[in-house]
Amino acid sequence: MATYTHGHHESVLRSHRWRTVENSAAYLRDAFVAGAEVLDVGCGPGTITAEIATLVAPGRVVGMDTSPDVLVTARAQVVPEAAGNLDFVVGDATALDFAHGSFDVVHAHQVLQHVSDPVAVLREMGRVCRPGGVVGARDSDYAGMTWYPQLPGLSEWLELYCTLARQNGGEPDAGRRLLGWANAAGLTDVTATASVWCFADPESRAWWGGLWTDRVVDSAFATQAVSRGLATTADLERLAAAWQTWAGHPDGWFVVPHGEIVARVARYEFDPTASHH
Repeated sequence: MATYTHGHHESVLRSHRWRTVENSAAYLRDAFVAGAEVLDVGCGPGTITAEIATLVAPGRVVGMDTSPDVLVTARAQVVPEAAGNLDFVVGDATALDFAHGSFDVVHAHQVLQHVSDPVAVLREMGRVCRPGGVVGARDSDYAGMTWYPQLPGLSEWLELYCTLARQNGGEPDAGRRLLGWANAAGLTDVTATASVWCFADPESRAWWGGLWTDRVVDSAFATQAVSRGLATTADLERLAAAWQTWAGHPDGWFVVPHGEIVARVARYEFDPTASHH
């Protein structure tokens, strides 16, 4: 597994808790039908997972993450009506601890950009998806992010983030690669789409700019950047100031593009030479 660039600082979880099916998994919404069994790979604090559980009830939903600590937060997010059909487990996306064809829907949001072998993860997601089911993944594309005003500090932030993410073994421009990764994983009947987050009103600017102001000085991103000599504390404070300037600008506009793939699983081809779990 790659090193997780963001870590689980409060400013990171603040972003993750904002995510919903509508703003982060709308491309897969039609698959979340009553009775469907769903695996949410890399579920984080579980807001999307809990919402999926309400949509597919009484179908079983499993949220999986590598971090036991973040799953404590996830369990606290479970809404009462979802509690009976939702469980959270610690696991490894490259070696899912489920039998072949265990789920109708296997979903991953903002996960593949953080793993060292996204093709292996997609292959595993396909393995545990039953015939007739779907594998869905959505990831942002950092090089495609765009904003106004064109503040030099934000350009410096983007360059630093991408350098650090790649040193950690991830791929920050995952969105544009999802289709290629899905094809390499042997998934078939793949549909590729795209959607964006747009932060352009005072409330969303304050929220998005505020969480990145905190992340660049307090999260794992900050400690990793400094410890590896990629930035100084003064550099990070300058980037945080740029985020504050952007958030407070009446013309501020920021777009985060995302690639999406949906693969419809016709059958599972068992390979006796491969390692399966």
